Amino acid sequence: MDHRNLIAIDIHTHAEVSCWNPFDNYGEEYDRAADKYFGSSGRPTIAESVAYYRERKIGLVMFMVDAESNMGRRRIPNEEIAEHAKNNSDMMIAFGSVDPHKGKMGAREARRLIEEHGVKGFKFHPTVQGYHPYDKMAWPIYEVIAEYGLPAIFHTGHSGIGSGMRCGGGLRLEYSNPMHLDDVAIDFPDMQIVMAHPSFPWQDEALSVATHKPNVWIDLSGWSPKYFPKQLVQYANTLLKDRILFGSDYPLITPDRWMKDFEAAGFKPEVMPGILKGNAVRLLKLEG
Repeated sequence: MDHRNLIAIDIHTHAEVSCWNPFDNYGEEYDRAADKYFGSSGRPTIAESVAYYRERKIGLVMFMVDAESNMGRRRIPNEEIAEHAKNNSDMMIAFGSVDPHKGKMGAREARRLIEEHGVKGFKFHPTVQGYHPYDKMAWPIYEVIAEYGLPAIFHTGHSGIGSGMRCGGGLRLEYSNPMHLDDVAIDFPDMQIVMAHPSFPWQDEALSVATHKPNVWIDLSGWSPKYFPKQLVQYANTLLKDRILFGSDYPLITPDRWMKDFEAAGFKPEVMPGILKGNAVRLLKLEG
């Protein structure tokens, strides 16, 4: 990634539409509920998302969420995202996603994605994938990620997926309590862990884990900055200023909206460049 020619790096964007596989309408009601929750509409292809970010000179990290075991819905191929990243390597990075229930086979896939497809990190969503992050079931995949020194993003806090559906779509919020990552941070001290989103209703727990464990970061995706809890802004301005990352959750929230609201959300001018780009440059090892 040619970060010097980018104004920011969005660490959290989603692939929503595959051009390799036919659309899987199984579980489509989750998409509609998420659109209603976020007030969004439309699902761009990967190519459309890349063009959107290129026009704005913003780098992006893109992934999907493999939740085939818990959701029964066919995933977008990791390889499809990786191919777009390879063809747009000046401003795009691919993260993989492997369902933790796939165990050792998942670990084999993670290794192949790294070695053959250039994947630079991984994404987990405990609520959607239906597991506790500290479950040893996921250890084989974590071990591969740690071996290659790559970061892992974990959804934390409330989930827009399932919100408003009967029984919340059967998805359990408790899986995404950020305190569950404390064990992961201890057992994998060399794996950089990114807690995605303001972790409502567990914001203080997230700040505690990140302050206590130096391999834990926080991305600010999924919310407009004008709604951030005041303690999150306080820590971003002080103790955690070097481990706070810009993320939008595109396409559910656009970087245009996020960056506009970021300007008036109480962040100190001296920490804003690090949040928008500098911290991601270090996390993704883009220097040198």
